[in-house]
Amino acid sequence: MMQDNAIAVLHTDDDRGSDVHRLQRDCNAEIACEDNLKFMRRLPDESMSLIVTSPPYNIGKAYEKRTSQDKYVEDQAACIAEAVRLLAPKGSICWQVGNHIDSGEIFPLDILLYPLFKNHGLQLRNRIVWTFGHGLHCQKRFSGRHETILWFTKSEDYTFNLDPVRIPSKYPNKKHFKGPNKGELSSNPLGKNPSDVWDIPNVKSNHVEKTDHPCQFPIGLVERLVLALTNEGESVLDPYLGVGSSAIAALKHGRHAYGCDLDRAYIDIAWRRIHELRAGTLRTRPMNKPVYDPKA
Repeated sequence: MMQDNAIAVLHTDDDRGSDVHRLQRDCNAEIACEDNLKFMRRLPDESMSLIVTSPPYNIGKAYEKRTSQDKYVEDQAACIAEAVRLLAPKGSICWQVGNHIDSGEIFPLDILLYPLFKNHGLQLRNRIVWTFGHGLHCQKRFSGRHETILWFTKSEDYTFNLDPVRIPSKYPNKKHFKGPNKGELSSNPLGKNPSDVWDIPNVKSNHVEKTDHPCQFPIGLVERLVLALTNEGESVLDPYLGVGSSAIAALKHGRHAYGCDLDRAYIDIAWRRIHELRAGTLRTRPMNKPVYDPKA
């Protein structure tokens, strides 16, 4: 049978409904356990309004095979080339990366990968700094507490919706103190531009969104990109989907979600989360929820 939210469910012969198996299907999502180049090559040219992802950092995490830096950049170049082919004329690519680390030396991946995007003529709109309060504690350097998002567009005519992602103004009742607008509010009543520094908690063990993935996207981080850089009904692709946070962010706001990952366990988790989203039971951290301050 097919529910209104387009999740397929397969009932057993027991009509009491006590045993229900959900199928990996949703009319607004195409998600597969598959190599990303193979997955992407099936998709039509210029079909994606947003391609947002966080690729492996080549540091030997459980979900990646560590390789040489040259081979890593070569693999990224192939994926980026496909992403450019799939990008709609007014679309955006957002590549969220941290650092590759070798023998204690830092290699910023945004610097290494930037030329790959420029080789395709893409234009960098922002280098967004994502900062968070928790992570490994270093002994021989300052502990890393930020990563970056490279936001590229294909042209100067691109989608950017600021109002849906405004955040509360620091002084919402501030008024002009002189001039023709004296006494009137000087700030936008909808809030302010969130700037290019985003303080959003990363997903650690006590995070409401935590799954078995060691480095998953916070949904709120991707939501801001989805709302700002796409319109309802458009398509969002994540070629390194992991446990599906990008797909959740897209589906939550009426977009179509596409993605793939090589790990079957992660894809299974992604589908479970999509089913929970449709059922209204998925727990997420609100996009603009302030970071907890124990002294407040």
